[in-house]
Amino acid sequence: MPDWLQRIKETRFFKTILYIIIGMFSYPGINIINKLTIKGTENLENLPKKNVLFVSNHQTYFADVITFIHIFCAVSWRKRNKLGVPYYLLWPFTRVKYVAAEETMRKNWLSKLFTMAGAITVKRTWVKDGKEVRRNLDPSDTRNIERALKDNWIITFPQGTTKPFAPGRKGTAFIIKHSRPIVIPVVISGFWRAFNKKGLKFKKKGTLLSVTFKPPMVINYDDTTENILAQVMDAIEQSKEYMLKGRHHHATANI
Repeated sequence: MPDWLQRIKETRFFKTILYIIIGMFSYPGINIINKLTIKGTENLENLPKKNVLFVSNHQTYFADVITFIHIFCAVSWRKRNKLGVPYYLLWPFTRVKYVAAEETMRKNWLSKLFTMAGAITVKRTWVKDGKEVRRNLDPSDTRNIERALKDNWIITFPQGTTKPFAPGRKGTAFIIKHSRPIVIPVVISGFWRAFNKKGLKFKKKGTLLSVTFKPPMVINYDDTTENILAQVMDAIEQSKEYMLKGRHHHATANI
């Protein structure tokens, strides 16, 4: 891509136009057709505009991220735990990027549009014997994320998949250890019920969607990547402990 085109794509004006287009089409699905509840945006109000990493569980390819962007823009207009009328899209908070699988973001024109809105694409899989095999972040992907952190908020999904309670990837812990960002855990629910896997079509209307922002994590950046990753997975409620709690709750509910 020519440098001049890349510079245009990074301008506030270009991103604002993209946010308005994506925001207006997505707003009814997350806050009218379905019902969105937001908690913890007070934990975002005094954050710096760079070197902030949001770690979250993952339920759809696009609806999760789109909802985060709506919330961040609303918070920049001093809204707390609500969206309201989306006039915040007219002058949105654009210093946001998100980590997404390269194989997902190159499939069609719509995914390419989302890429221009701020995706940092990483290679999540490779093909072996005709099957996709999961992989960890390679060094070039890690460097791209760390470079973006210097000027932005970054949204990442440590599991790299929409499958609940999938193991986290060490690349996230490595980035935390090396870049020492403020880390905000996020827990979402309901999106898998409301939308298809891509998050662009409805499965069940009238679904309660939930996004909870927890306080910044207290992290020992000199700890091992294994321990930091375990701490992150527990914070986003995707650790083995939470999986066992879920199974116990399901079992007792059927007694």
